[in-house]
Parts: sequence; C-alpha cells; structure tokens
Amino acid sequence: MERLWSPWRLAYVTNASGETLDCIFCNTHEPGRDDLILVRGRLAYVVLNLYPYNSGHLMIVPNRHVATLHATDAAERDELMHLTRHAEMALTEAYKPQGLNVGINLGRPAGAGVLDHLHVHVVPRWNGDTNFMTVVGDTRVLPEDLAATKKRLQPIFQRLAASQA
Repeated sequence: MERLWSPWRLAYVTNASGETLDCIFCNTHEPGRDDLILVRGRLAYVVLNLYPYNSGHLMIVPNRHVATLHATDAAERDELMHLTRHAEMALTEAYKPQGLNVGINLGRPAGAGVLDHLHVHVVPRWNGDTNFMTVVGDTRVLPEDLAATKKRLQPIFQRLAASQA
C-alpha cells in the first residue's frame, strides 16, 4: 500500500508550526465545540483526543488556562486526579486494556503538542498494539472512530459521576 488517506488531519498538519490564535482546550467551552467531551466537572473535563494514539485515548483538562501543575490550585489538582481515576475505570471497563499510559508532557522537548494548557493523557494499551504501520509507515491504524468511542465511554462516565453525587 502506497498511501493511507487521513484527511481529518489536514488542519493539524498545516498548523505544524504550533502557532495558534486560540487555545484548542479553551475553545471547547464555545457552543458547538464540545462534541468530543465525555464529562465535565466543576473545574476540569474529560475529552477524547482528536488524534489518538490508540482507541480510547483520553485527556483530562482543567477549565482554567494554565500551563503547568504548579500553576494549578489544590481544588483543580484534586479534580484532575479524580477525573483521571474515572478515566482509568471507564477505559478498563469498556476496553479491558492490558495496561494504561497516564502522563503529562510539559514543554515541547517533553512531547507537548499544546504548550500552554495543561492536560493529562490516559491511553489504553494492549500487548502488541504497536503494529507494522506505526513502526514502518509512521501511521496509526485505529479500529474505532471517535463517535463510537464516545458512545461506548460516555454512559460509563455518567454512571461514575452519578455514583459520586
């Protein structure tokens, strides 16, 4: 195979310089921009990654535009960890992964794609989930589209949120 088309990545690729006029995480608060959000807390929310490493790749994002952990207050950190715990529980129930990556990339050298709005990645992992396309073709193949991922995960997050009320 010579080409694998992924036209939805054009907007990302054409802005590879990282120069943006708007924060992608702050923009989710605008009407019509929250179609990837699974659940909103008081100070943070859980959102599907538009360019996932694996099916079920989630991010937990504070509402407030902050770049680092030390810029958050105690309540924000508590909610980030609370929602990260719920992400672990939801992904484990829905996908039964053999492992999870949970991480924060601070700064471009650390792999941050969004430099000035803190977010926590939670990525389900399975033995052998890195296939030849990733290694040879520098291309990820995902078996589930984002709408299906949202449909699978959102009811679990809603149930977890209701059990905490």
